[in-house]
Amino acid sequence: MVRVGFHNSHEQVHPSALLAATQLAEQRGFDAAMCSDHWAPWSAHQGHSGFAWTWLGSALATTRLPFGVVNAPGQRYHPAIVAQAAATLAAMYPGRVWVALGSGENMNEHITGDGWLPKPVRDARLVECVEVIRALLDGEEVTHDGLVTVDRAKLWTLPDVKPLLIGPAVTEATAANHARWADGLVTVNQPPETLRRVLGAYRDAGGRGEASLQVHVSFAPSQDEALRLARQQWAGNAIGPPVAWDLDTPEAFDAIADKVNDDVLRTSVLVEHDPQRLAARLVELAEIGFDAVYLHQVATDVVPSDEKHPDATEVRTSPSSSLEAFVDMAAEHVLPPLKAVRA
Repeated sequence: MVRVGFHNSHEQVHPSALLAATQLAEQRGFDAAMCSDHWAPWSAHQGHSGFAWTWLGSALATTRLPFGVVNAPGQRYHPAIVAQAAATLAAMYPGRVWVALGSGENMNEHITGDGWLPKPVRDARLVECVEVIRALLDGEEVTHDGLVTVDRAKLWTLPDVKPLLIGPAVTEATAANHARWADGLVTVNQPPETLRRVLGAYRDAGGRGEASLQVHVSFAPSQDEALRLARQQWAGNAIGPPVAWDLDTPEAFDAIADKVNDDVLRTSVLVEHDPQRLAARLVELAEIGFDAVYLHQVATDVVPSDEKHPDATEVRTSPSSSLEAFVDMAAEHVLPPLKAVRA
């Protein structure tokens, strides 16, 4: 049975509203949850970026769901700090924590003032970080001098159940590289044939553990509204890597949003207003071979904040409206057929 999770986009929604939505998702039958870990939103329209690790403590304490977080160690985060954060959560909530470790995006990492490294160097740094984090979770004292530096670090509070270290990948090459160290794979929705290749590359390279899929969904009462919100909230990010890795501000993403046509946007986001059709499309993706599918409602509740300036927006902090409506819709129409898929 495929597990269905709820993705919390800290870039788009106030953390209090995300927490309430996740609590509702658990009540309505969702099996798991995950969240992003950003310094800045993808777009100035989104308007938020809460601190993931603080939020995870509240989320784990107020639900029974397992949680994952997508993190980039090596620049903004020292790997020893990531290990300590993950170990503490895992010690308090055994078997409920996983961390997807990636090479990062310039938009989040540039705040340290260090230069943005080429992708091959970032990938090599990530492998070093994973080795450091694993050794610390094993209770070892770690000294390391390479692309990251560690001096006699040791975790004093260790979990009985170690958090899983997951490999996030959107390309075949990255998926194959992660197979060397990852406890599982997580990727995002792309055309089905691309997802088959990414998942196949991970498995063919010896990748172990479960495979999870995060699906960006823009669901609204009408197709026009669903497309409008998808464009407003996610067009810049739909450009994908390598461009998305290298842009350094939300404004830079907004500047390229107009260059993304509707066809490209629809490859990144499932734009739908019909619940049954959305469910069918999600089932098709799950049947590629994923063990878990995490739903990300891109069409968050955005309203004009000033009639004189219609481009200015504010994201409601209320947990009601679009997120709650999406959770209720998904519980009725999406979860039953999706959970019936054999993982």
